[in-house]
Amino acid sequence: MEKNMERENIIKKLENELKNVKTKNDLATLKAEFLGKNGIVTNLSLKMKEIPNEEKKEYGKFLNEIKVLVLEKIEAKNTDIEKNELETKLNSEKIDITLPARRSLKGSIHPMTRIVEELEDLFVSMGYDVVSGPEIDTDLNCFTKLNLPAGHPARDAQDTFYLDDDYLLRPHTSPAQVRTMEANTLKEPIRIVCPGKVYRRDDDATHSHQFMQFEGLVVGENISLADLKGTLELFAKKLLGEKTKVRFRPSYFPFTEPSCEVDVTCFKCGGKGCSLCKQTGWIEVLGAGVVHPNVLRMSGYDPEKYTGFAFGPGIDRFAMFKYGITDIRQIYTNDIRFLEQFDRKDVE
Repeated sequence: MEKNMERENIIKKLENELKNVKTKNDLATLKAEFLGKNGIVTNLSLKMKEIPNEEKKEYGKFLNEIKVLVLEKIEAKNTDIEKNELETKLNSEKIDITLPARRSLKGSIHPMTRIVEELEDLFVSMGYDVVSGPEIDTDLNCFTKLNLPAGHPARDAQDTFYLDDDYLLRPHTSPAQVRTMEANTLKEPIRIVCPGKVYRRDDDATHSHQFMQFEGLVVGENISLADLKGTLELFAKKLLGEKTKVRFRPSYFPFTEPSCEVDVTCFKCGGKGCSLCKQTGWIEVLGAGVVHPNVLRMSGYDPEKYTGFAFGPGIDRFAMFKYGITDIRQIYTNDIRFLEQFDRKDVE
């Protein structure tokens, strides 16, 4: 009877004090008052040594009952405090629907993707196929089968990213042309374009160590320089405008013979002369030419029967011309402030 009274007194005292507890700190203080080192329940445990042996079992049961009751009531109070804190937080963080919404950042199609898709659509409409190739290729496909001799500057390690003596990051997409010709065992006519990333040791406002090319190749019977000229004139007018004029200048490339540099009238001044075209009215955009007989021969074609032409514009440069980009490095920074401007209707 005495133990029951003592238990009820302790629980009643705890319940009265719990009514004044508002925070978790207050609750921690109260818990220490009852269960701490010098707490009420703890002091009862110290009396165990004074209890006769035959009564210790019953006294221990009494202590455990008190501890369980105290912990249950403290835990229940802790749950109430957490619930109240959550409700207070939710009430203070209600959304004010009258406030203006934050503008969501919207992505846009990358200018390089726009150019590639536009070029692919154009050449597919002309009967070309779009092909790709590995970005790591052999020295044989990148240089030897394109008629570049062993001492050619393009094969210098200062200009090209070699992985070892045999493999390198392709400096142009021409290896895809070589692979296509070699796979064409029936020697059917070839009309392909090869867009893709290429790598060279360049890095300034108009050159990048990584850039995009869009090379084209046509191989068949009776293909001439006249076919090349007509194709590139159509290509330039469709991409840069119907008023664009094209100029061919003799040049030299190991993989074509004859070879030419192709210029277009300056998109900024229309050919009148300005700072962009250095007052010449023309801007160089690509190299081209008739496929060299050695290139045909090394890929299994008889140059006496088959001819062809090839061309290779840098897509980055066309993007710079078309959209007025002054630094090629901006194309690869992934800065949304730069890219989002190409989502406007006036660039469609």
